[in-house]
Amino acid sequence: MARPEKEAVVQEIKEKLQSAKSVILTDYRGLNFEQISELRKSLRQQSVEYKIYKNTLARIAVRELELTELEPFLIGPTAMALSFDDPVAPAKTLVDFAKKSKILELKGAVVEGVVVGPERVKVLAELPPRDTLIAMFMGGLQSPLYGLAGSLNAITRGLAVALNQVAQQKSA
Repeated sequence: MARPEKEAVVQEIKEKLQSAKSVILTDYRGLNFEQISELRKSLRQQSVEYKIYKNTLARIAVRELELTELEPFLIGPTAMALSFDDPVAPAKTLVDFAKKSKILELKGAVVEGVVVGPERVKVLAELPPRDTLIAMFMGGLQSPLYGLAGSLNAITRGLAVALNQVAQQKSA
């Protein structure tokens, strides 16, 4: 590869690393073409790119972005799963695929700018999807309001019953 081509690849890696919400590094050694195609297909369904770059070019990009904590993960056959929407989606897919294939190995990741090891990727995979987390959060915010509304409703209902009883006593 000529020098201008290498510089273009380094620039591409930098742009993808900067714009991705999560980047998960995997060791794909031992996977055959069919398995890699199956993995790419399942990742593509979640708008995740699965790219293989030369480690030397990836290391240059990582250094330029000051993500040097990633360098130890850039040894041996390395592929990057780049998610630009949901940081959790590729983790779930890759962890499930690694369990199923028993070949794919998780190396590490950058999630929202934080470098994490393979164990954290597995923890990330256990989180519910982003939409579910937002729904849970919103439900938590709404719960006290529903409780307050119920309490206020009970007070007004109680007042109405008391006034009704007073009115019945006076008419009797």
